[in-house]
Amino acid sequence: MRTLRLLPLLLVLACGSPPVAGAKPEINADFRKPDVDVERWVGTLESESREIAAQRAAITAAIGLRPGQAVADIGAGTGLFEEPFAKAVGPTGVVYAVDISQGFVDHIRERAAAAGLSQVQAVLCDDRSTGLPRGSVDVAFVCDTYHHFEHPSDTLASLHEALRPGGRLVVVDFERVEGQSRDWVLQHVRCGREQVIAEIEGAGFHFARQLPVTGLAENYVIEFVRA
Repeated sequence: MRTLRLLPLLLVLACGSPPVAGAKPEINADFRKPDVDVERWVGTLESESREIAAQRAAITAAIGLRPGQAVADIGAGTGLFEEPFAKAVGPTGVVYAVDISQGFVDHIRERAAAAGLSQVQAVLCDDRSTGLPRGSVDVAFVCDTYHHFEHPSDTLASLHEALRPGGRLVVVDFERVEGQSRDWVLQHVRCGREQVIAEIEGAGFHFARQLPVTGLAENYVIEFVRA
């Protein structure tokens, strides 16, 4: 009987930590539609009433990208950060714009071509992998997207593999505090900052610091280093 009781514990120790439960697939259902209304999402995601959009220059500055670096925007959406990132890394750098939506990927590709941003590469990912080559990225950026990860353990493992040793992961997401955050955040965002940090550290990253970005009331910006 004692052996039977110990068996589940031994299995956990042998196989590592159990996968983190992520978001339900419905959260990304609209983005997966073949006829996703891209222009509608441009109006939503890039509106100056959205604090992330209003503070994109400040966020970019806080990240501290350098010329020649490779940055991956995970969950790039309509491409809000691609132009400021491209300017920061310069013509010798690379900006991977990664998204689960084929419509968004096509839009970013066309937008980058029209703006002459040859360093922007649009990448279609799935719900478990970023689709990025091993050791190809200096900085990974996840903005208001971590709470959309359906399989956080798998996606974080893919990010860990894509980052070069000592590479950085920057996460922007909503402060979720019971009794303080607005109802939309409490219903839409699955966990608060402390849990996000714990999950990412459990995936082989070291929490480094909170990046100060003035003008953000609902979102935090935190940085991790790949172990």
